[in-house]
Amino acid sequence: MHAFLLLCSLLLCNGGMVAAQKKIQKLPDEGAESPAQIRTPQTLSRGWGDDIEWVQTYEEGLARSKHSKKPLMVIHHLEECPYSQALRKAFASSPEIQQMAQEDFVMLNLVHSSSDDNMAPDGHYVPRILFVDPSMTVRADLTGKYGNRMYTYEPEDILTFYTRPVRFKEEAIGES
Repeated sequence: MHAFLLLCSLLLCNGGMVAAQKKIQKLPDEGAESPAQIRTPQTLSRGWGDDIEWVQTYEEGLARSKHSKKPLMVIHHLEECPYSQALRKAFASSPEIQQMAQEDFVMLNLVHSSSDDNMAPDGHYVPRILFVDPSMTVRADLTGKYGNRMYTYEPEDILTFYTRPVRFKEEAIGES
């Protein structure tokens, strides 16, 4: 009798916990039609290139850059920003950019601002791409073509974007 009561108590507690967990996570009930969608976890690439090895943090990127003697490319973006989405699509669909990112740079993409004030020399807008050389110097001289947002690139700038980092990579190797 005691075992039966204990079993019933455990089942009730477990059912209550499952119900509370579904409410917290806002999961749809089985069989119920609900507009709620369960989002799958994203990789560190966040759609910028799954074959690229991405670092998780700015600090990790600086350490890897210094150790590998490769410059760090930091992409600041927001998931919901249409300009970020367009640049991400162009970046991810360019084989040349993907190869350059894989081979020549330590890569980081951030959906939040870095703690380093040097990473926002002209403001905290998105998208913006900045480079840090292996000596941990932010290369503010590597800019895009827009005077009001110096570190932004648009999808049609992808070829310009490709030549600037290549030149920077060559300069960084020459200084090592």
